[in-house]
Amino acid sequence: MAQRCEICGKGPMYGHRISHAHNLTNRRWNPNLQRVRVLDGKTPRRMRVCTSCIRNGKIVKPA
Repeated sequence: MAQRCEICGKGPMYGHRISHAHNLTNRRWNPNLQRVRVLDGKTPRRMRVCTSCIRNGKIVKPA
């Protein structure tokens, strides 16, 4: 399953892991995705949403 937020589309970022000897190996930073119930119109459904979207109120949780 893709590491991508279904609201904002935020995905993984890529870079290097740097050792003390300055050897470079590839690594990636995944977004902090949570499976939450979201009201999509009138129906609740499960979505994978990043925590910044949850915190900023871009989703509506069912009561």
